[in-house]
Amino acid sequence: MTASSAPTPPALALARVTVWELAPHSGRRLPILTDVSWDVGAGEQWAVLGPNGAGKSTLLDIAAGMRHPSGGTVDILGERVGHVDLRELRECIGHVDAKTEEAFSPRRTALEVVLTGVTGTIQVLGERIGGAERERAASLLTQFGCAAVAGHSFAACSQGERRRVLLARALMRRPPLLLLDEPADGLDLPGREALLAAVASLAAGRPVPAVVTVTHHLEELPASTTHALLLKSGRVVACGVAPEVLADEPLSACFGVPVTVARAGGRGSARATPRW
Repeated sequence: MTASSAPTPPALALARVTVWELAPHSGRRLPILTDVSWDVGAGEQWAVLGPNGAGKSTLLDIAAGMRHPSGGTVDILGERVGHVDLRELRECIGHVDAKTEEAFSPRRTALEVVLTGVTGTIQVLGERIGGAERERAASLLTQFGCAAVAGHSFAACSQGERRRVLLARALMRRPPLLLLDEPADGLDLPGREALLAAVASLAAGRPVPAVVTVTHHLEELPASTTHALLLKSGRVVACGVAPEVLADEPLSACFGVPVTVARAGGRGSARATPRW
Protein backbone atom coordinates (compact mmCIF):
# COMPACT_ATOMS: atom_id res chain seq x y z
CA MET A 1 0.00 0.00 0.00
CA THR A 2 1.45 3.38 -0.97
CA ALA A 3 1.46 6.38 1.33
CA SER A 4 -1.17 8.11 -0.82
CA SER A 5 -3.57 5.20 -0.42
CA ALA A 6 -3.03 4.72 3.33
CA PRO A 7 -6.28 4.82 5.28
CA THR A 8 -7.11 7.99 7.22
CA PRO A 9 -6.55 7.40 10.95
CA PRO A 10 -9.46 7.93 13.32
CA ALA A 11 -9.89 11.47 14.57
CA LEU A 12 -9.94 10.00 18.10
CA ALA A 13 -9.03 6.58 19.43
CA LEU A 14 -9.29 6.02 23.19
CA ALA A 15 -8.45 2.59 24.62
CA ARG A 16 -9.38 1.75 28.22
CA VAL A 17 -8.90 5.34 29.35
CA THR A 18 -9.09 6.02 33.07
CA VAL A 19 -8.88 9.41 34.77
CA TRP A 20 -8.77 9.92 38.50
CA GLU A 21 -8.08 12.73 40.95
CA LEU A 22 -6.74 12.48 44.47
CA ALA A 23 -9.06 13.42 47.32
CA PRO A 24 -7.55 16.49 49.06
CA HIS A 25 -7.43 15.02 52.59
CA SER A 26 -7.43 11.25 52.30
CA GLY A 27 -5.34 11.01 49.12
CA ARG A 28 -7.79 8.39 47.90
CA ARG A 29 -8.22 8.05 44.14
CA LEU A 30 -11.55 9.45 42.95
CA PRO A 31 -12.49 8.02 39.56
CA ILE A 32 -13.77 10.45 36.92
CA LEU A 33 -13.54 8.19 33.85
CA THR A 34 -13.19 4.40 34.05
CA ASP A 35 -12.20 2.07 31.21
CA VAL A 36 -13.49 4.28 28.38
CA SER A 37 -12.81 2.97 24.86
CA TRP A 38 -14.06 5.14 22.00
CA ASP A 39 -13.22 5.64 18.32
CA VAL A 40 -14.32 8.68 16.31
CA GLY A 41 -13.83 8.20 12.59
CA ALA A 42 -12.86 10.98 10.20
CA GLY A 43 -15.93 13.01 9.22
CA GLU A 44 -18.25 11.46 11.81
CA GLN A 45 -20.52 13.71 13.88
CA TRP A 46 -20.79 12.47 17.47
CA ALA A 47 -22.97 13.41 20.40
CA VAL A 48 -21.84 12.83 23.99
CA LEU A 49 -24.63 12.85 26.57
CA GLY A 50 -24.98 12.02 30.23
CA PRO A 51 -26.18 13.41 33.56
CA ASN A 52 -24.28 16.02 35.55
CA GLY A 53 -21.02 14.61 36.86
CA ALA A 54 -20.88 11.85 34.26
CA GLY A 55 -17.39 12.88 33.08
CA LYS A 56 -18.37 14.56 29.79
CA SER A 57 -16.19 17.66 30.24
CA THR A 58 -13.21 15.54 31.31
CA LEU A 59 -13.68 13.36 28.23
CA LEU A 60 -13.68 16.46 26.03
CA ASP A 61 -10.50 17.73 27.73
CA ILE A 62 -8.86 14.39 26.90
CA ALA A 63 -10.06 14.65 23.28
CA ALA A 64 -8.72 18.21 23.03
CA GLY A 65 -5.26 17.25 24.23
CA MET A 66 -5.76 19.44 27.30
CA ARG A 67 -5.38 16.62 29.78
CA HIS A 68 -3.45 13.36 30.01
CA PRO A 69 -5.23 10.16 31.04
CA SER A 70 -4.28 8.46 34.29
CA GLY A 71 -4.34 5.15 32.43
CA GLY A 72 -4.99 3.78 28.96
CA THR A 73 -4.00 5.27 25.61
CA VAL A 74 -5.25 8.25 23.61
CA ASP A 75 -4.59 8.87 19.93
CA ILE A 76 -5.67 12.20 18.45
CA LEU A 77 -5.52 12.56 14.66
CA GLY A 78 -3.18 9.57 14.52
CA GLU A 79 -0.78 10.92 17.17
CA ARG A 80 -0.27 9.20 20.53
CA VAL A 81 -0.70 11.49 23.54
CA GLY A 82 2.53 11.32 25.51
CA HIS A 83 4.63 11.01 22.36
CA VAL A 84 3.71 14.26 20.59
CA ASP A 85 3.91 18.00 21.26
CA LEU A 86 0.34 18.73 22.37
CA ARG A 87 0.71 22.44 21.60
CA GLU A 88 1.23 21.63 17.94
CA LEU A 89 -1.52 19.01 17.98
CA ARG A 90 -4.03 21.46 19.46
CA GLU A 91 -3.51 23.71 16.46
CA CYS A 92 -5.34 21.03 14.43
CA ILE A 93 -8.36 20.99 16.76
CA GLY A 94 -11.24 23.46 16.71
CA HIS A 95 -12.83 24.08 20.11
CA VAL A 96 -15.94 26.04 21.13
CA ASP A 97 -16.97 26.49 24.75
CA ALA A 98 -18.29 29.17 27.10
CA LYS A 99 -14.81 29.96 28.45
CA THR A 100 -13.65 31.00 24.97
CA GLU A 101 -16.61 33.37 24.63
CA GLU A 102 -15.65 35.16 27.84
CA ALA A 103 -12.00 35.61 26.82
CA PHE A 104 -12.40 38.41 24.25
CA SER A 105 -12.41 42.17 24.78
CA PRO A 106 -16.02 43.37 24.43
CA ARG A 107 -14.86 45.98 21.89
CA ARG A 108 -13.32 43.47 19.52
CA THR A 109 -15.42 43.08 16.39
CA ALA A 110 -16.98 39.81 15.29
CA LEU A 111 -14.65 39.72 12.29
CA GLU A 112 -11.61 40.24 14.52
CA VAL A 113 -12.74 37.38 16.78
CA VAL A 114 -12.92 35.07 13.76
CA LEU A 115 -9.48 36.22 12.59
CA THR A 116 -7.93 35.22 15.92
CA GLY A 117 -8.66 31.65 14.83
CA VAL A 118 -5.74 31.92 12.40
CA THR A 119 -3.30 31.85 15.32
CA GLY A 120 -5.47 30.30 18.04
CA THR A 121 -4.97 33.34 20.26
CA ILE A 122 -7.35 35.99 21.62
CA GLN A 123 -5.37 38.75 19.89
CA VAL A 124 -5.34 39.57 16.17
CA LEU A 125 -1.74 39.01 15.06
CA GLY A 126 -1.82 41.13 11.92
CA GLU A 127 1.57 39.98 10.64
CA ARG A 128 0.16 36.45 10.19
CA ILE A 129 -3.09 37.51 8.55
CA GLY A 130 -3.33 38.22 4.85
CA GLY A 131 -5.98 38.61 2.20
CA ALA A 132 -6.72 34.89 2.02
CA GLU A 133 -7.38 34.70 5.76
CA ARG A 134 -9.66 37.75 5.68
CA GLU A 135 -11.53 36.28 2.73
CA ARG A 136 -12.06 32.99 4.56
CA ALA A 137 -13.23 34.77 7.72
CA ALA A 138 -15.78 36.76 5.73
CA SER A 139 -16.91 33.62 3.91
CA LEU A 140 -17.46 31.72 7.19
CA LEU A 141 -19.43 34.61 8.68
CA THR A 142 -21.62 34.61 5.59
CA GLN A 143 -22.04 30.81 5.72
CA PHE A 144 -23.26 31.02 9.32
CA GLY A 145 -25.56 33.99 8.80
CA CYS A 146 -23.36 36.54 10.60
CA ALA A 147 -22.14 38.73 7.71
CA ALA A 148 -24.31 41.62 8.90
CA VAL A 149 -22.59 41.73 12.30
CA ALA A 150 -19.00 41.40 11.06
CA GLY A 151 -18.20 44.99 12.05
CA HIS A 152 -20.21 44.94 15.28
CA SER A 153 -18.53 44.58 18.63
CA PHE A 154 -18.56 40.99 19.80
CA ALA A 155 -20.33 42.03 23.02
CA ALA A 156 -23.13 43.70 21.05
CA CYS A 157 -23.93 40.50 19.14
CA SER A 158 -26.71 38.26 20.43
CA GLN A 159 -25.64 35.16 22.30
CA GLY A 160 -26.60 33.00 19.32
CA GLU A 161 -24.55 35.19 16.98
CA ARG A 162 -21.57 35.00 19.33
CA ARG A 163 -21.70 31.19 19.30
CA ARG A 164 -21.80 31.12 15.50
CA VAL A 165 -18.91 33.62 15.37
CA LEU A 166 -16.93 31.30 17.65
CA LEU A 167 -17.80 28.36 15.40
CA ALA A 168 -16.42 30.32 12.44
CA ARG A 169 -13.30 31.11 14.48
CA ALA A 170 -12.80 27.43 15.29
CA LEU A 171 -12.97 26.54 11.59
CA MET A 172 -10.49 29.13 10.32
CA ARG A 173 -7.64 26.61 10.03
CA ARG A 174 -9.87 23.88 8.58
CA PRO A 175 -9.34 21.57 11.57
CA PRO A 176 -10.03 17.87 10.99
CA LEU A 177 -11.47 17.67 14.52
CA LEU A 178 -14.04 20.05 16.02
CA LEU A 179 -15.10 19.85 19.69
CA LEU A 180 -18.25 21.65 20.88
CA ASP A 181 -18.89 21.85 24.63
CA GLU A 182 -22.61 22.54 25.18
CA PRO A 183 -22.65 25.05 22.31
CA ALA A 184 -26.43 25.67 22.51
CA ASP A 185 -26.53 26.11 26.30
CA GLY A 186 -28.48 29.26 27.20
CA LEU A 187 -29.60 30.08 23.67
CA ASP A 188 -33.19 30.98 22.85
CA LEU A 189 -35.05 28.89 20.28
CA PRO A 190 -34.10 30.93 17.17
CA GLY A 191 -30.47 31.14 18.33
CA ARG A 192 -30.31 27.41 18.98
CA GLU A 193 -31.79 26.51 15.62
CA ALA A 194 -29.44 28.86 13.76
CA LEU A 195 -26.45 27.33 15.55
CA LEU A 196 -27.57 23.76 14.84
CA ALA A 197 -28.11 24.62 11.17
CA ALA A 198 -24.55 25.96 11.07
CA VAL A 199 -23.16 22.75 12.62
CA ALA A 200 -25.24 20.57 10.28
CA SER A 201 -23.90 22.48 7.27
CA LEU A 202 -20.40 21.18 8.04
CA ALA A 203 -21.44 17.71 6.88
CA ALA A 204 -21.96 19.10 3.37
CA GLY A 205 -18.55 20.79 3.17
CA ARG A 206 -15.19 19.53 1.99
CA PRO A 207 -13.27 18.36 3.85
CA VAL A 208 -15.77 17.23 6.48
CA PRO A 209 -14.38 17.55 10.02
CA ALA A 210 -15.08 15.02 12.72
CA VAL A 211 -17.39 16.76 15.19
CA VAL A 212 -17.98 15.92 18.86
CA THR A 213 -20.82 17.78 20.60
CA VAL A 214 -21.27 17.48 24.36
CA THR A 215 -24.79 18.29 25.55
CA HIS A 216 -27.48 17.34 28.06
CA HIS A 217 -30.38 17.50 25.62
CA LEU A 218 -31.36 15.68 22.41
CA GLU A 219 -33.02 18.88 21.22
CA GLU A 220 -29.57 20.48 21.02
CA LEU A 221 -28.26 18.01 18.43
CA PRO A 222 -28.34 18.66 14.66
CA ALA A 223 -29.93 16.22 12.24
CA SER A 224 -26.43 15.51 10.89
CA THR A 225 -25.47 13.60 14.09
CA THR A 226 -24.24 10.16 13.05
CA HIS A 227 -23.09 8.55 16.31
CA ALA A 228 -23.55 8.91 20.05
CA LEU A 229 -21.82 8.02 23.31
CA LEU A 230 -23.65 7.87 26.64
CA LEU A 231 -21.73 8.31 29.90
CA LYS A 232 -22.85 7.66 33.47
CA SER A 233 -20.58 7.94 36.49
CA GLY A 234 -17.55 7.98 34.22
CA ARG A 235 -18.42 4.75 32.39
CA VAL A 236 -19.76 4.12 28.90
CA VAL A 237 -23.42 3.09 28.95
CA ALA A 238 -23.86 2.86 25.17
CA CYS A 239 -21.83 3.76 22.10
CA GLY A 240 -22.61 3.47 18.38
CA VAL A 241 -24.80 4.81 15.61
CA ALA A 242 -27.14 7.57 16.75
CA PRO A 243 -30.56 5.95 16.11
CA GLU A 244 -29.64 2.94 18.25
CA VAL A 245 -28.00 4.84 21.10
CA LEU A 246 -30.33 7.86 21.30
CA ALA A 247 -33.31 5.63 22.02
CA ASP A 248 -35.61 4.97 24.97
CA GLU A 249 -33.80 2.09 26.63
CA PRO A 250 -30.17 3.36 26.47
CA LEU A 251 -31.17 6.88 27.54
CA SER A 252 -33.28 5.53 30.40
CA ALA A 253 -30.30 3.49 31.62
CA CYS A 254 -28.02 6.51 31.30
CA PHE A 255 -30.18 9.05 33.12
CA GLY A 256 -31.74 6.66 35.62
CA VAL A 257 -35.36 7.56 34.82
CA PRO A 258 -37.77 6.34 32.13
CA VAL A 259 -37.07 8.31 28.95
CA THR A 260 -39.26 8.46 25.86
CA VAL A 261 -37.76 9.69 22.57
CA ALA A 262 -39.69 11.20 19.68
CA ARG A 263 -38.21 11.90 16.24
CA ALA A 264 -39.14 14.27 13.45
CA GLY A 265 -37.13 15.56 10.51
CA GLY A 266 -34.01 13.74 11.60
CA ARG A 267 -34.05 15.44 15.02
CA GLY A 268 -34.87 13.97 18.40
CA SER A 269 -36.60 15.16 21.57
CA ALA A 270 -36.82 13.40 24.90
CA ARG A 271 -39.21 13.36 27.84
CA ALA A 272 -38.39 11.84 31.21
CA THR A 273 -40.77 10.55 33.85
CA PRO A 274 -39.64 11.37 37.41
CA ARG A 275 -39.50 8.44 39.82
CA TRP A 276 -41.44 10.31 42.50
